[in-house]
Amino acid sequence: MAVATKPDRTEAASGTSKETMLQEKVIGTAPAQAGGTAPSTAGRSPVLLDLGTLFLRGAEMISVAVTAWISAAISLDFIPAGKESSYSNAALIAALFYAALAEVTGCYDIDTRFSVRTGWARVMTAWLSTGMFMMTLGFLLKVSNDFSRGWAIAWFAVGGGVLLALRAGGTAWMQRLKRRGVFNHRVAIFGAGSQGDRLAKYILGNEKLTIDLVGFFDDRLPERLPERDVHLPLYGNLTDLIGHIRKGLVDQVIVALPWSAEKRLQEVVAELAITPVRIRLAPDLATFAFSQRPVVLLGDLPVMTLFERPISGFDQIIKKIEDMIVGALALVLLSPLLLVVALAIKLDSPGPIFFRQDREGFNNQRFRIWKFRSMRTDQCEVDGITQARKDDDRITRVGRILRRTSIDELPQLFNVLAGEMSLVGPRPHAPSTKAGERLFSDVVDHYAARHKVKPGMTGWAQVHGWRGETDTEEKLLKRLEHDLYYIENWSVLLDFYIMARTAMTLVFQKTAY
Repeated sequence: MAVATKPDRTEAASGTSKETMLQEKVIGTAPAQAGGTAPSTAGRSPVLLDLGTLFLRGAEMISVAVTAWISAAISLDFIPAGKESSYSNAALIAALFYAALAEVTGCYDIDTRFSVRTGWARVMTAWLSTGMFMMTLGFLLKVSNDFSRGWAIAWFAVGGGVLLALRAGGTAWMQRLKRRGVFNHRVAIFGAGSQGDRLAKYILGNEKLTIDLVGFFDDRLPERLPERDVHLPLYGNLTDLIGHIRKGLVDQVIVALPWSAEKRLQEVVAELAITPVRIRLAPDLATFAFSQRPVVLLGDLPVMTLFERPISGFDQIIKKIEDMIVGALALVLLSPLLLVVALAIKLDSPGPIFFRQDREGFNNQRFRIWKFRSMRTDQCEVDGITQARKDDDRITRVGRILRRTSIDELPQLFNVLAGEMSLVGPRPHAPSTKAGERLFSDVVDHYAARHKVKPGMTGWAQVHGWRGETDTEEKLLKRLEHDLYYIENWSVLLDFYIMARTAMTLVFQKTAY
């Protein structure tokens, strides 16, 4: 462990040792910056970040009004007499509405201040919404004929271009100041154990943060502290920390003590509460494993959302309606084909027309899937499933055609209408199906994650060629990867895209036997 100038505990407690004084001198000249460099504190002014954002707000709002007049000069030889006030009012209303909408859409949130791409996306969302609002307002007030359409189009184009240019320039300016450490707050971590070490590692590895890490403070003797991965100075105890705050060397303190040490936490916070700096509580060790998860308020109590149920709420209703309407239409339109296939199966080989088999569906619940029988009756497997292979002698002559074209899957429309399946989703597998020599659930620990939604007749994996026999574990992993992508990115348009591609893929696919 690299610990800079360890203080003697007796002298550190009194705050009068030469070594402690040396540390205070060092801490004021070369704090560690998030990102790994050590900038000078000269010219530091964290408030500039808020001032810069305020300036950007004003510049964008003013630009909306100014570009209205620039567009008038470009598109009009003159503004009709008596209409000057109408054009001015339109420019003012648009500027005010854009300013309000930009706040709502998060155009000035912390994650947009240093990212041109994120900033542009939100600025254009606000500007497009402003344009739609102005057109709607003109229609409702019956004044749209009072304005030139050429002017409106020019204003929309010029205004959007100027807003993007302003955002790019403002972001570049703030990125430059950030690299110089102008916005950075000097942060001390109280607690030099594993929790503090992990917090420091997170801060140093996050380039978006405007933080200079001062170092660690802890009441424990250095020899009682665990080894740390982050090489930051250890500057003493709580008394020393308060001394540094009094000298103006610390802007913020993050307390990194185990949450189970409630009494000690309260004592430390009570001592620090009398100082004029921001005090924050670091997450407990277990929380670092879920650092990307959102925190919401349950009443007044903050709780962390670890996982949301996918395709829930209104989306669930939309997908249900999609399944019922499209599924019913498909069943009606395909009914002649289903009758012909049923007759062909009956004439080709003895046995039932349909084949029923247990599959795992939503929430790992089992259901019986409908399929046209494509194998000889004495070769149909209900348990201990062996996936069909190329030139499988169990498959009948008609069954080979049905499997090649996936027509044998069409009776699953009954499962869709019964609410057991969806038109699009991860394909359901029999519980005993294996990849290579191992069960699917043994190959991948989080295989059951694909059961968070209803299984589908087709899916994202199938249209990308990951269908048919999973004779290797790699094929299963690829199929799971695509299934999870679908679950995380579901939309109605994606469903229709998959259904359209399925129809095309079935003509050329070569992996179903």
